[in-house]
Amino acid sequence: MAVETADIILVRSDPLDTVTIIGLARATYRKMVQNLIWATGYNAFAIPLAAGVLYKSGILLTPAMGAALWQQSTVVVAVNARFLRIEK
Repeated sequence: MAVETADIILVRSDPLDTVTIIGLARATYRKMVQNLIWATGYNAFAIPLAAGVLYKSGILLTPAMGAALWQQSTVVVAVNARFLRIEK
């Protein structure tokens, strides 16, 4: 019961592990914000383009090109998440 209600569970008997866990939480949050900014920026650019905002200028994304760009956005977010570093 205590394990399910605890915010932090120490596996070893070292109280300094809480500092490491808090550092990991902060680094994870920063990475989440980076990924959110990337995904929002991509969608703010690509969705109107795919909807035909610049159609009169001769610029239009086909659905296949939009899907390919969306896939690349997902890959960039996943790769960015892999670069999570914990500062000690």
